[in-house]
Amino acid sequence: MTSSKRLIVGISGASGIIYAVRLLELLRETDVETHLVVSRAGEITRSHELNIDSKQLHNLANVSYPIGDVGAAISSGSFRTMGMVILPCSMKTLAEVATGVTSNLLTRAADVVLKERRRLVLMVRETPLHAIHLKNMLTVTECGGIIMPPVPAFYTMPESIDEMVTNTVCRVLDLFDIDGCQMKRWEGISNQ
Repeated sequence: MTSSKRLIVGISGASGIIYAVRLLELLRETDVETHLVVSRAGEITRSHELNIDSKQLHNLANVSYPIGDVGAAISSGSFRTMGMVILPCSMKTLAEVATGVTSNLLTRAADVVLKERRRLVLMVRETPLHAIHLKNMLTVTECGGIIMPPVPAFYTMPESIDEMVTNTVCRVLDLFDIDGCQMKRWEGISNQ
């Protein structure tokens, strides 16, 4: 498998695990190989927010790693990928990425993606934000990461939460130049 066809998907403990599930579902319809790592808090959130068990979640990915497996392929820069997305991304995970602390495979993989100058997208989930959150987002941005909160696009006139989730996930795929999403796109305002 070539690096242009591998994407690391990380799930931390913030609310919004449906975004990761939808991303993995959409990527199954492409030729992108997915490599999944879920934090312990992410597993807890899954049990509260979704009606799928851990095995079902992990089976959505091509390859899945235990959170403590710091020797996994995705922990090394020599394992080439197109990058990584963490969705949802908790403030704890953001802080570890911003400071270079790698206490588990999730944050180690993100650190590797940054050091290799690959694309890292963090779908941060918290509100309101205080100065430390904002400083950590700035630090990650200055290191080349992309901060992408899951902000719904209401101009698409969504009829369901499912449409809002899918639209947001399609925007993530756009950041990696991955086709595979049908979404309403802004066409501009006609002044006629």
